[in-house]
Amino acid sequence: MSIMYVLVIIILLIAIVSTLLITGKSDENYSSSTKKNTTNLTLIYVVIITLSLISLGLYIRFFA
Repeated sequence: MSIMYVLVIIILLIAIVSTLLITGKSDENYSSSTKKNTTNLTLIYVVIITLSLISLGLYIRFFA
């Protein structure tokens, strides 16, 4: 079990270091691309949440 803790800590450290390295780079088109990305992500979330609720309702109706 202690090996698992060590692996989780190693993966966590790698993730932190790689995130900090990536954030050092700036994007010149950040403000223009952010609006489009936000819109796309919002639409994806709306579709996924809607499908999840429909699936949950069908599961409860027919299998519970």
